[in-house]
Amino acid sequence: MTYPNLRFSRADQADFFRTLNNRVNEYFQQNDIKKYGNWKLYLKSAVVFAFLLTPYFLILSNNFNQWVMLLLTVMIGTGASFVGMCVMHDGNHGSFSSRQWVNNLMGSSIYFLAGNVYNWKVQHNILHHTYTNIIEHDDDIRTDGLIRLHKEDKWRRFHKYQHYYSIFLYGLLTLNWVLRKDYRQMRDYMQQGFNFGKKINVTRQWTILILTKAIYALIWIVIPILILNIAWWKVMIGFVVMHYTSGIILSVVFQLAHIVEDAQMPAPAEGGTMENTWAIHQLCTTANFAPKNKLVSWFVGGLNFQIEHHIFPHISHVHYPKISKIVKATALEFGLPYIEYSTTRKAILSHFRMLRELGRGPALAAGA
Repeated sequence: MTYPNLRFSRADQADFFRTLNNRVNEYFQQNDIKKYGNWKLYLKSAVVFAFLLTPYFLILSNNFNQWVMLLLTVMIGTGASFVGMCVMHDGNHGSFSSRQWVNNLMGSSIYFLAGNVYNWKVQHNILHHTYTNIIEHDDDIRTDGLIRLHKEDKWRRFHKYQHYYSIFLYGLLTLNWVLRKDYRQMRDYMQQGFNFGKKINVTRQWTILILTKAIYALIWIVIPILILNIAWWKVMIGFVVMHYTSGIILSVVFQLAHIVEDAQMPAPAEGGTMENTWAIHQLCTTANFAPKNKLVSWFVGGLNFQIEHHIFPHISHVHYPKISKIVKATALEFGLPYIEYSTTRKAILSHFRMLRELGRGPALAAGA
């Protein structure tokens, strides 16, 4: 994939983003609150890490029958998802703490999901957050043709069934990181020269990738095979079940933010210029879900407030419920869209309806 030059409009005559930014800053100043994580986030981090690691050590104790062990692998996959959404995500956005070393440490928890920090920051922080829902720019909607997530993506006959089969492919998300995606991304991103404003040591990044994959395999495959008194293939079944659980949770949560009926998929004009400014583009392409459900917000790390996250990615997710009121009021005041689904169920149904529309082919999906 190549990333041709693209420019967002600078013509925001109403000055939406300046107004919104001032109001959000005023909220933090008046309440004497820092934009980073607080004790609530630190406590949550301890809980989700315990949710991830406790079942692992229980399995290694070898005191349970194999069906209980299988259930524990489901818990590990769920815990890995919680770590990814509640800890890793904030860490790699630099919003977990005011101390960069803490952000780096928490961001490195992506290795529990078999991912890679460098690849994540390029794919998510740069490409997805900048070019949301723009084909050939937003790497989050790249599926290598298996699922059609954009109206300008190439249509294939089997896509008309994608609203049925996609959920099964979603479960392969993190397993794909283990086996293929990270290596392909590292190669592509290095060739494209993504460097976060500083020179990247290519050898160092490849070494980190290979070493962390090896350590990951040691922890989650080799050690269980050596310790447990069961066949190696049963360990591999547990490994796949763990990843499948995590993959479904992470995929569905992230898809609800952008691949829903009301989220737009704008294309640049000839010459590579987008119609809207970057901030307004985020409003048009991003959706919230279940904003009043505190339990959902807690478990998904505030990712049900994707609008706030996309406009203010350097603010910790623990503050999103409060600032969402400011963002929504300001957007409506300026006559701009603010897309939200009142429940998770409604967002999920909208996502699969969108998959069905996109699977019908270019002519029909163009009007979706």
